[in-house]
Amino acid sequence: MDSVGAAALVSADGRRARSVKTREAIVDAAIALLDGGELKPTAAAVAARAGLSVRSVFQHFVDLEDLFLAVSDRQANRVASLYTGIEYEGSLDARIDVFVNYRASLYETISPIRRAAMLHEPFSPIIASRMALARTLHRLDVERAFGAELGAARAAGNLRLGDLISAVCSFPVWDEMRRQNGFDLAAATEGLRRTVSALLRTPTTP
Repeated sequence: MDSVGAAALVSADGRRARSVKTREAIVDAAIALLDGGELKPTAAAVAARAGLSVRSVFQHFVDLEDLFLAVSDRQANRVASLYTGIEYEGSLDARIDVFVNYRASLYETISPIRRAAMLHEPFSPIIASRMALARTLHRLDVERAFGAELGAARAAGNLRLGDLISAVCSFPVWDEMRRQNGFDLAAATEGLRRTVSALLRTPTTP
């Protein structure tokens, strides 16, 4: 490769690196606004937070839904890092502790973005699909944690115990405790623990 070609390659690599950096800065700005309680950040607000022009935002994202998809991807990575290493082993009490403590940590981490996602869900097919996936994974995790107990419940005629546990351990219930009812973190976690324990210890109740 001659010097002209090498210089062109270096220049192209530099542009790509700057483009990636700018795109990440836009996503960071959107997340910062969401974490700060802005449930519907505008392109202008995102651009101002990132120190960019609105035009720059739309050079990197087709529209705000495309930006929210990138935010969702970043959120998924945050969730995956929290879930890494989670194992459900030992006694029922031990598994309940792992399950509940993980959910408390998860919900405290994702609360601002999840609230925004719930607001946008009825109007955004992309966000709706991501939320549906999150709920499916949540339900599968209930089965993973308490498969033996849920199997016994189904054999006894209670076919919906897993769905019930999934519902009472969902983010909206957690958010209701924390925001509307004023539970602190310890009280909300303990309330969830007692509820799950009570449900799993009466498995024959439909």
